[in-house]
Amino acid sequence: MVQTHITYEGDLRCRAVHAPSGTTLVTDAPTDNHGKGESFSPTDLVGASLGSCLLTILGMVAERRGWDVRGASVTVEKVMQTEPVRKIARLAVEVRVPGALEERDRIVLERAAAACPVAATFEGTLEIDTRWVWDT
Repeated sequence: MVQTHITYEGDLRCRAVHAPSGTTLVTDAPTDNHGKGESFSPTDLVGASLGSCLLTILGMVAERRGWDVRGASVTVEKVMQTEPVRKIARLAVEVRVPGALEERDRIVLERAAAACPVAATFEGTLEIDTRWVWDT
């Protein structure tokens, strides 16, 4: 079990500390919701979590198979809705992978990444549109 300690600092800003490492991150409410937009919003972190999870799983599989995917990247576009409640409506994800991988290897990576724990958590509750770009 991993703990994160979060403190409200005022002005719609929070500081989160990852207990095992002491690493800190700051969130700020977005400008369209009364914040300053000077850091990740809590909902931005959902997109960041998904993208980093996809890349981590992709890296794990690639390392086990001896494939070099250094430089792989993910861009996540978060689309919010305001009615009936403010929430994330959709995440558009673009995964870019460098290197000349065979089609069967690409399928292995796509399936593994689709099963990352963050994506699995949102399955059936959040629309996630993923597009793969294979840079050869």
